[in-house]
Amino acid sequence: MSAIAPVTALGGDPLVMRLGMPQPVPQSQGAGFGDILTAGMKQVESKLSTADTLVQRFALDDSVPIHQVTYALEQARMSVELAMQVRTRLVEGYRELMNMQL
Repeated sequence: MSAIAPVTALGGDPLVMRLGMPQPVPQSQGAGFGDILTAGMKQVESKLSTADTLVQRFALDDSVPIHQVTYALEQARMSVELAMQVRTRLVEGYRELMNMQL
């Protein structure tokens, strides 16, 4: 059996002693704004595709429950509505920036 290492050996000073000190900001390789928008639009497209597929399957085959079709259609509708709201806010922000006096 090995002994448990003291807390100070893990990160220098104990956490209680470091509370008032500024913490270093980790450099993350996060996604950019364009990447986030692209991922969101891909999700909207996926939900639309799923709803379309379920509607086609429901029309051709009676084994697909109507509640699944309704739920998929509502998810797709809400996703499109959210995407339109985001687009509207982005356009409003762009117009506001363009109308600013320098």
